Amino acid sequence: MNNKEIKVAIVEDDENLRFLVSHRLQAEGYITFEASNGNDAEELIMAETPDIVLLDWMLPGKEGSDVCKDVRAKGFEGMVIMMTAKAQDVDKIDAYNFGVSDYVTKPFNMDVLVALIENKVKFAINNEKTESHKFGNMEHHPNTHSLLKAGKKIELTILENRILLYFLKNANKVIHRDELMMVVWGYNSDVNTRTLDMHIVRLRKKIEDNPDTPNYLQTVRGIGYKFVF
Repeated sequence: MNNKEIKVAIVEDDENLRFLVSHRLQAEGYITFEASNGNDAEELIMAETPDIVLLDWMLPGKEGSDVCKDVRAKGFEGMVIMMTAKAQDVDKIDAYNFGVSDYVTKPFNMDVLVALIENKVKFAINNEKTESHKFGNMEHHPNTHSLLKAGKKIELTILENRILLYFLKNANKVIHRDELMMVVWGYNSDVNTRTLDMHIVRLRKKIEDNPDTPNYLQTVRGIGYKFVF
């Protein structure tokens, strides 16, 4: 699937930003659709079934979280990237498991946004049915944020999903905390190591038989972590 076949819905109430994003994505070869409020967005998404939805968190009419939740309930399976204005919104996205695939924090660099979308097209949409990672009695499906443990499905938050995927792609390698925070939260992040460690603890509870003595997600004192399998 090339860019010219990829449909992107841009849901943003800021007219200037919506125009800039749409114009840039069209220049990159994507087909774009636009909506400026939550109600119109829901109709657009269900009518056009875009491959990717860029969805603003704060919208007139209906919040982005409700739009996402409602279109998922109606069977929409495309990728939803939430555009958030505040770092705190990331915690809200984790708290409300309403079907967001990923997020980007405003203000964002347009090149970074394009790179994110290109990455999603390359690794997620084109390989949607095939990407999975096995370890122990578990199988990680990053595109659906799910983990099968002994046949039982476990939901992962966006950040847990990013962390686990990065570890699985860098198995048996020592990962510095700074590197992990850069990958998971991005360049403009002001998170601290305590926040990272909290997410590691939560992830361990989902993957380890005994989280206090982890077999997989091991701490490397003074440096970071290592995923062993």
